[in-house]
Amino acid sequence: MPEYGYFLSTEEHGPAELVEQARMAEQAGFQALWISDHYHPWNGAQGQSPFVWSVIGALSEAVSLPIETAVTCPTVRIHPAVVAQAAATSAVMTGGRFRLGVGTGEALNEHILGDAWPPLHIRLEMLEEAVQVMRRLFTGEEVNHHGTHYTVENARLYTVPDEPVPIDISGFGPKATQLAARVGDGYITMMPEEEMVTQFRKGGGGSTKLVSGGTKVCYGTDRDEAVRRVRELWANELLPGEMGQILPTPRHFEQLQPLITEDKVRESRVCGDDVDEHVSALAAFADAGFDRVYVNQIGPDQRGFFDFYRTKVLPQLTGR
Repeated sequence: MPEYGYFLSTEEHGPAELVEQARMAEQAGFQALWISDHYHPWNGAQGQSPFVWSVIGALSEAVSLPIETAVTCPTVRIHPAVVAQAAATSAVMTGGRFRLGVGTGEALNEHILGDAWPPLHIRLEMLEEAVQVMRRLFTGEEVNHHGTHYTVENARLYTVPDEPVPIDISGFGPKATQLAARVGDGYITMMPEEEMVTQFRKGGGGSTKLVSGGTKVCYGTDRDEAVRRVRELWANELLPGEMGQILPTPRHFEQLQPLITEDKVRESRVCGDDVDEHVSALAAFADAGFDRVYVNQIGPDQRGFFDFYRTKVLPQLTGR
């Protein structure tokens, strides 16, 4: 049986709101936390983007749940040596309850310093080298590294956890999934696809490495209103192809919102208060072999969502 966690959205909520949501998640019976790591929201309607490492510090004092970034890009905007320090400190503050989820990122967040946005095969190379650098730093030993993409000289982390921080790698296609299987401590993906889990397991992930997935829903008593809210706030998730990785500003995502109709939202996202629909959306991940399943509530009705999941949804999931 998988564990069920809550996905904190830094794109929609400020730091104090995120901490309060984490408290409500723990009280509702959720077993773990994901938190997104962005420089920008996807669009202006979302409206937030606090620095994730500051929020994790607050979460470490507010709750006792495991915490993971979903996901951090340790390759362009922030050097992997700096991400390693942030992750090691987070692991110390949480008593070892922190995992570092990493991925190849999006131009939306990573091009802000004027760096070129590389093609996918280069980003995968950069991610693999970044993981190597961070793992060496987690040992607490001095690191000197002169690689293809990164240089590290005389770097040592003095504040490190007792055990190295686990690094889970996000993958939505076969190449990234292969990388996760080969070098990751776990695998992250956002679709309940058994085929991808099998590829990860057979490619080197084995039967013990953590596989995590997640989805967004919009709980509410008015289904049509929930559909409209999803389209307003998260139409970007339903854009086809690689647009999510290559568009550079929230404004560009807003320009494409007309491509996503309310009918498309109804087909793709759980909206409303039908218990069976919510249970089925999360159970699909369990049936596909996931170890942890995270859910995010879209919109402001967080308390209603947590009450709904505490009393009606989680009991059915944990009783399957």
